[in-house]
Amino acid sequence: MPKQEVFHLHPFGWENDPEEERFKVSTLDYLTVCTYNNYALFFRVEDADKPRIAEVLKVGLERTLSQVRHICGTIEKDPSEGHSFVKKKDSTVQFVVQWLDSPEDSNDYPSFDEIAEGNFCTSVLGDLARWSVPPMTYGEKPEAHPDNSPVVAAYKANFIRGGLVFIMHHHHYSNDVMGWAGLAHQLAENCYAVVNGTPFPSWDPACLDLSRLTKPPVPEELKIDGPPAPERHPDHIPAEMLLFHLPKSKAAELKKLASPDDGSWISTYDAFSAFMWRTVIRLRAPFFKPDLPKPPARIQRNVMTGVLSSTAPVTAPTAAEVISEWPLSKLAYYIRQLTNSVTQEALDQALGMVATVRDQTALNIRIDAHPPMSLLQTDHRDANIPAADFGFAKPFTYRHLIDRLTQGVIIIYPSRDHSPESDEGPEFSISYETSLKQALVDDPEWRTYFEYRGVDAIDASDKN
Repeated sequence: MPKQEVFHLHPFGWENDPEEERFKVSTLDYLTVCTYNNYALFFRVEDADKPRIAEVLKVGLERTLSQVRHICGTIEKDPSEGHSFVKKKDSTVQFVVQWLDSPEDSNDYPSFDEIAEGNFCTSVLGDLARWSVPPMTYGEKPEAHPDNSPVVAAYKANFIRGGLVFIMHHHHYSNDVMGWAGLAHQLAENCYAVVNGTPFPSWDPACLDLSRLTKPPVPEELKIDGPPAPERHPDHIPAEMLLFHLPKSKAAELKKLASPDDGSWISTYDAFSAFMWRTVIRLRAPFFKPDLPKPPARIQRNVMTGVLSSTAPVTAPTAAEVISEWPLSKLAYYIRQLTNSVTQEALDQALGMVATVRDQTALNIRIDAHPPMSLLQTDHRDANIPAADFGFAKPFTYRHLIDRLTQGVIIIYPSRDHSPESDEGPEFSISYETSLKQALVDDPEWRTYFEYRGVDAIDASDKN
């Protein structure tokens, strides 16, 4: 049995904190996925430094909890309506230190080199329960529902042969990927200060002010009953997360291929999103057999920067148009129009609608509630986690660990190497039907641009 130490961390200076602090769940928070996020940072570290690193993380977390105050505590129902992140004076966050680097554990847990050789795929780690703090692994589960007083955060440092796998658990209401990235960089700077004896970084309280994304309560007589909470669509079949890499040189080729002839500007993101959308729809269509002449609901869920293709102010293409009828440049420009449609005015209008719904927890985005061939794309390229200097090391890379797979999700990871001379580009973890995956891996057009790097994650329930 691996050795573990469990700490219940108070925020630094907690003795002088108020008896209770409440941070209102914003109106926008209700529209996110009702899950826990499970991020893993991979560090290469020396064995002799590990005890000191554990202490650095402990002190760094205490400082960070005193700054990013909403993550220390639970989510609770408010007396009137809605929910809040509730931090009490004696609230703590669990921090677990686990030692997986002994000779007797060498057959049960991979080394840093073995994980790196496997492209840091979740599948290399094996059973995520051994690496994580239960029940905070990813997935739609009752423990994450805001009515059930879910714990907001927990952390686990897993010391392996040659390195460290640092797990950061957060309820999705508390942070999306960019919120988590900001938290990770703040933690890194706090740890750096511990290591180097320099001043701790400041924290802007405005980072906790979400008034722009929160609508005032609506009188009861003006409220409406919203839709039922989404459930998994019955037509989905078993799937895996497949990891691909797009070299920078190939991304440049794709952008050139997808650029409109009339000079309309598109981004690299638009280009690879259009190509990816076209390919995965083309290869899955023979199995799922969508109704090509008219726009079926199953292709209406390409999510771009918080916009749904089904509600955007531009007409969505049909499955046939995505597969072949539109030139790639038109599809890329459509994605650019989706992105451009995200404005403060559009957001205010959407949040105003959400504010009128009685049970806002039922409005969470759940992509697998939609029919197969629907896609939800989440772009992590700006997270820049490898630049976070923890003082003892910088993360080599990171992954969102998944052992409960959600069909339709595509995660875009940033490049592991941002040096100008490197051709290393972004990585793509694509949820794809297991029985159909070989056609994608072997597709000649796809392989022209994307390199296959293995199975990123497998649903634990499929292994039983």
